[in-house]
Amino acid sequence: MSGERTGTGGLARERARSTAGAAAFFLAPALLLIAIFIIYPVIETFDISLYKWNGISSDRIFIGLQNWKSLIRDALFWKSFLHNLIVMAFSILIQIPIGMLLATFLDAGGRKLNIFKIIWFLPNLMSSVAIAFLFTYALATNGGIISSLATLFKGTRTNVDLLGQNPNALLTIIAVMAWQFTPFYMVYFIAGYGNIDVSLYEAAVIDGATRGQYVRRVAIPLLAPIFRTACTMSLIGSLKYFDLIWNMTQGGPVNGTELMATYMYKLSFQQFNMGYGSCAAAGMFILITAIALLFQKIFTWKGDY
Repeated sequence: MSGERTGTGGLARERARSTAGAAAFFLAPALLLIAIFIIYPVIETFDISLYKWNGISSDRIFIGLQNWKSLIRDALFWKSFLHNLIVMAFSILIQIPIGMLLATFLDAGGRKLNIFKIIWFLPNLMSSVAIAFLFTYALATNGGIISSLATLFKGTRTNVDLLGQNPNALLTIIAVMAWQFTPFYMVYFIAGYGNIDVSLYEAAVIDGATRGQYVRRVAIPLLAPIFRTACTMSLIGSLKYFDLIWNMTQGGPVNGTELMATYMYKLSFQQFNMGYGSCAAAGMFILITAIALLFQKIFTWKGDY
């Protein structure tokens, strides 16, 4: 009997080693890519932040934590961080609720509303650079859509400057971001609705619940993990926005739309202060990671479906 147990145990260990070996073999390429394109650049960024360097010359001057001391006192960096927090808050409060409402509408309508899935998702398929140029011309002070509508209603020539004045510029950027990214969360919630067992809706209808009551009392609680993941994705994405805002305002007017990513880009590739720019990038990495971890700690739902 003991020999049989020993044989069974040896077979289990052999199977475990075989499984571990197969897992290591298939994970190795992904882990290698992660190490090369994610872990190494992060480590190198922190390393470069300890130097005074223009990013071109071969000589780098080691200055220790001087860049970090300057970054802590850098009012423009913290102003950019504040703008990121504003964008983050509005992204979560606008994109996710609207995306959920659109998904609820499409889920209730069934297949006959599939055409709206295609139409509403189109903005998310467009390049951020293309959207930036599209809205830059559409919102132009002279001849833009808003200015043309204002002229039409007032009867006299009216110029509405949405991108050239603060705080209008930042709010306009937030609206454009919402137009582009809300469809992504719409699809995300549609997938969430698809994972809810139809029998739950049928049981709610039998019990006399209306569609609204079903959504409030059954669907939304079951979609709690979807909300958490969507909020986390929106949070991280809004803290590292770059391409759309750079092509629309480049952080202007008067740093009114400056974000951490645009500020870091200016330092590194316009002012050629690669050491301090890397410090700003490293600071950005620390802040994003801290906020994401704090968010996950606070907003934790138990259970899943």
